[in-house]
Amino acid sequence: VRDSAALRAIVTEAIGEFGHIDSVVANAGAATYTKIWEISDEEWDDVIEVNLTGVFKTIRAALPPMLERGQGGSFTLISSVAGLRGLLSLSHYCAAKHGLVGLIRSAALELAPLGIRMNTIHPGTVDTPFVHNESTYRLFRPELESPTRADFDKVAPTMHPLGIPYLDPSDISAAAVFLASDEARYITGATLA
Repeated sequence: VRDSAALRAIVTEAIGEFGHIDSVVANAGAATYTKIWEISDEEWDDVIEVNLTGVFKTIRAALPPMLERGQGGSFTLISSVAGLRGLLSLSHYCAAKHGLVGLIRSAALELAPLGIRMNTIHPGTVDTPFVHNESTYRLFRPELESPTRADFDKVAPTMHPLGIPYLDPSDISAAAVFLASDEARYITGATLA
């Protein structure tokens, strides 16, 4: 998502295969767990470039054919609960994911007259390798020398209001499909937690 030429090539390939683009789901994510005073310039740049700039570049690559076709469309950006509140040791990630909210709110206003909708989805803890890794386990279980998934499983339910440990990736996919569907034809500028 950092490579504009590659993104334009993917859009061209998609149009060649499917004829046009109705909906784009931008699901890019990178993070490190680092206290703000320890974030290096490189870490900051990497996280912002993937999570915010890469999503902007995705929009910029896919939008022209939608505009040219003139039949509307939708963009759904996968943000995070970190796009709605702060999180420990994730200042750079939170800044990027909050940035997606500003991006869709402004773009929604610009594109609404053209029938193109812009929304974000803000998942909590999703049962994927993005969550299940040693860095996450250490962040949430610092009192343990070598925390495991089983150790993390004990605290994971405290992070969701419904007390569930993890969302299934299909929960996020279902929300994205809904936002791309005709049932959501009047929803734009929304932040779906």
